[in-house]
Amino acid sequence: MSANVLIIEDETRMREVIKMQLSDLDLHILEAVDGEQAVDIFEQETVHLAITDLKLPKKSGMDVLAHIKSNDPEIPVIVITAYGSIENAVKAIQLGAFDYVTKPFKEEKLKSSVVKALKISRLTSEVRYLRQEIEDRYDFNNIVGDSPIICDVLKLAGRVSKTDTTVLITGESGTGKELLSRATHINSQRFSSPFLTVNCAAIPSALLEAELFGYEKGAFTGAHKRQKGKFEITSGGTLFLDEIGDMELNVQAKLLRILETQQFERLGGSNTIKTDVRIIAATNKDLEKMVAAKQFREDLYYRVNVFPIHIPPLRNRRDDIPLLCNHFLKAFSKSLGRKPPELTEKTIDKLYNYPWKGNIRELKNVLERAMILSMGDRITSRYVILNDPREEPMEDMDIEQLIPNMFTRYGLTLEGLEKKCIRFAMQSSNQNVSKAARILGLSRATLRYRLEKLENNNT
Repeated sequence: MSANVLIIEDETRMREVIKMQLSDLDLHILEAVDGEQAVDIFEQETVHLAITDLKLPKKSGMDVLAHIKSNDPEIPVIVITAYGSIENAVKAIQLGAFDYVTKPFKEEKLKSSVVKALKISRLTSEVRYLRQEIEDRYDFNNIVGDSPIICDVLKLAGRVSKTDTTVLITGESGTGKELLSRATHINSQRFSSPFLTVNCAAIPSALLEAELFGYEKGAFTGAHKRQKGKFEITSGGTLFLDEIGDMELNVQAKLLRILETQQFERLGGSNTIKTDVRIIAATNKDLEKMVAAKQFREDLYYRVNVFPIHIPPLRNRRDDIPLLCNHFLKAFSKSLGRKPPELTEKTIDKLYNYPWKGNIRELKNVLERAMILSMGDRITSRYVILNDPREEPMEDMDIEQLIPNMFTRYGLTLEGLEKKCIRFAMQSSNQNVSKAARILGLSRATLRYRLEKLENNNT
């Protein structure tokens, strides 16, 4: 895409010289003969770069420069000044001009300045776009859900984001721990500094040390040059330690020291390096049990567990499923250039009653597959491909999963459930009524009454 370059020069010959010198660049040239016309063009057109003489009719080049910078500081402006008026050029630089060239100027000088200015402008725009995209994506308002349990999570994260307190986010895989950690960083005072992620489960212990603390040349085989670690690179920002429960004990000891002193040494080095890093850790494991089993340092546990936030599994916040579906379908539709499809009532029921062991990540994948398969305005239940919940071990289900499955997937009624419970108890006790009553938590007389009722209903 061609860049729009506004040339502001009252001398026709000079404008032609500038256009000729830039003719081999991929540019769309806009022209203004005075300062007022330049301002009008700037207000009506998208301008990526302005080249202006300082001596202009109606409005001076300084006035044009001030107008551009007050409305869009990131648009570069190159000023042209007569030889001997360097003082004005310096003043223009102080007001925000990107560069200046003096008349008569060499072609190489002007072209080089234009190329450099457009390159920097493009990179600045890309960084601004990416930063805005990240901030929009990871804003707390974009973490989908309005169930009371997730609202409590967001309130906690919002409060701790304004501090430098160490945070421990717990929850099953796929619940959005990294998403919450990024939102916490974006909403903190460190938002303009780096946010880096280290997956402690994905990197072997020896490599994890090098990744976190860096190393000196010759520290180990293959260390051909000095390498900074994440704690050094992230100084001023936030380091997200994902799956911290998988970190080896020897690395835990070094991490503890950083949390206590904000100091460390690179591998193979003796110089103490100071850093300023906020730690947000996450795990899907029970660290208290790991501490009891001597698999996780107790002192480190208390250091990272300063401000705990637990993200509930999706099966415990089912009311958020329709909102999540709507969110993901809109995102998929945008990338596919389609209108967001509707979910039929049967489809929503199917999604609502599924146990979601993979949580939000699994829901997202299921919806993406369903949208590709359907290719229509509606997604019916036939396109929603789920793992059969009957294959899941009963001990892996909690009561929130079990009850919906019994009534919706297996078609049981309360009376049918009672029959199955009684038959199970009688079979388990070898038809001993007293033992069966104890299994069911009933008196012997109550069980006999219910057995008789079942027999009468079957005759």
